[in-house]
Amino acid sequence: MNHQNLSSFIWSVADLLRGDYKQSDYGKVILPFTVLRRLDCVLEPTKAKVLAEFAAKKKAGLNPDPFLLRASGQSFYNTSDLDLRKLMGDQDHISQNLYAYVQAFSPAVRDIFERFSFSNQVDKLAKSGLLYLVTEKFVGIDLHPEAVDNHEMGLAFEELIRKFAELSNETAGEHFTPREVIRLMVNLLFVEDDDVLTKPGVVRTIYDPTAGTGGMLSVAGEHLAALNPQARLTMFGQELNDESYAICKADMLIKGQDVGNIVAGNTLSEDGHPHAKFDYMLSNPPFGVEWKKVEKEVRKEHESQGFNGRFGPGLPRVSDGSLLFLLHLLSKMRPARDGGSRFGIVLNGSPLFTGGAGSGESEIRRYLLENDLVEAIIGLPTDMFYNTGISTYVWIVSNRKPRQRKGKVQLIDASSFWRKMRKGLGSKRKEMSEAHIAEVTKLFGAFVEADLATVLDAHGKELPHEIVLEGMQVSSAPDGGSVKIAPLCRIFPNEYFGYRTIVVERPLRDERGNLVLGRKGKGKDKPQADSALRDTENIPLSEDIDGYFKREVIPHAADAWIDHEKTKIGYEIPFTRHFYVFDPPRPLAEIDADLAQVTARIVAMIEGLAA
Repeated sequence: MNHQNLSSFIWSVADLLRGDYKQSDYGKVILPFTVLRRLDCVLEPTKAKVLAEFAAKKKAGLNPDPFLLRASGQSFYNTSDLDLRKLMGDQDHISQNLYAYVQAFSPAVRDIFERFSFSNQVDKLAKSGLLYLVTEKFVGIDLHPEAVDNHEMGLAFEELIRKFAELSNETAGEHFTPREVIRLMVNLLFVEDDDVLTKPGVVRTIYDPTAGTGGMLSVAGEHLAALNPQARLTMFGQELNDESYAICKADMLIKGQDVGNIVAGNTLSEDGHPHAKFDYMLSNPPFGVEWKKVEKEVRKEHESQGFNGRFGPGLPRVSDGSLLFLLHLLSKMRPARDGGSRFGIVLNGSPLFTGGAGSGESEIRRYLLENDLVEAIIGLPTDMFYNTGISTYVWIVSNRKPRQRKGKVQLIDASSFWRKMRKGLGSKRKEMSEAHIAEVTKLFGAFVEADLATVLDAHGKELPHEIVLEGMQVSSAPDGGSVKIAPLCRIFPNEYFGYRTIVVERPLRDERGNLVLGRKGKGKDKPQADSALRDTENIPLSEDIDGYFKREVIPHAADAWIDHEKTKIGYEIPFTRHFYVFDPPRPLAEIDADLAQVTARIVAMIEGLAA
């Protein structure tokens, strides 16, 4: 049974739930029952052996846990005499027996069902008279590993997760990243390592600090499996939302991953993987969400540990904590001498430019760029996520840049790489096709500047676009048509984004216009600054301060000077500025001619009515 048929069969359980459950709540029943049936089938061959081992070790007064794990041959076990099929034999006590059966699982599995609030769903199903029918439905499906291997089971479970996320799309964006965005990020993450990853027996680690339902980890695993079936990707994650955490942990369990690597809790205030380092990382942190709840813990770590902690470079404003997740990922990078790391993170536009020189945001950007950590930033189309239509960007960060990338940042504007969805989901109305993902991946891998040529026919209709790499010729326009050229990929040195903010002072004067001089300290007998006339100037790092000052300031304020003690270095990445193309309005004569034609038609129509 392939995963589409399998998930369709499981989905048919929804027919039983219709009326008693809202559509958006179907997953609260179907997902935990799917997990329960899978675990039930996986443990069946070793059930008798586990029960015998449990009885023996209990009688001997020993901790049975390690012995039971060995006996089950899995990373979990169950010590109950019951299984789902036996539960069907006692319809009157099915809820009590089902609860006892779940409680007999090993702690890691029990945790999954507790986070699902499974006992609440069992009670609700029992009151509705549906518990026996739903359990019977799941007992009727064969989820033994011989019938459905881990890969097929994982795909089926992923499809169910995606369907339920779409049904509850009002909050889906909080824990469900669109599939095509994940595929793009995974492509960008692995594209430079394809040669290494195809070697036999390769083992790598991947981590997501905002794991949600585990979609990013799963797609990364699928991608590597397609590249090299013998490769192993060990997955780690942390998630705050209980239900999302339960789904993620269950998904990892089904795929044969160590569920101990998936941790519950707030990543910012309580790091679930302290001191751990990873080869690859992915994250889609919440956009524009304040971090006031964890401010005390974050500030304490910043002030007491500095660069020995996670938040050494600086702290962003409390209204948006997304850069804190970026700093957290930086702290998880494997040192370059040990092979280094690469990670991808989805951010909104704010982290690119918010905050002036010396602010927390600017200092974080400064740390990234001065340490040559940013490989690329890719601008995505708007309306790509379920709960927001804003512009979003994928940052690719690495401490093992290839030689040609060192000291440089690649910016790619993929905002026009989309197709309209047949049916919108919340705020999501656009999606990237496989061809779009391939084009962006190729641009990233090529690491050359490129333009986008949009061809218009004689009627102004857009024809398929053309990517024009550096040195290539642009195709000629069709008869009566035109070709619009816009920048698509640009490469800049790191220091291009840096600037110095200088404070320009003007002298304080008395009522008669005379200079007011200082009377003591360093300012004695020197002109005092007039705070009302104080101004600032931002000067690119590549420019000489004195030369800029003489050229741009002195001609307008001959008595001005620079207070060098207040000079600050800042960094910002004005992404859209580098891809904006001014489209001049039509000549006034053309507009007048069109208006004259329209006016003439209106006059003719009025005259016709009058006649």
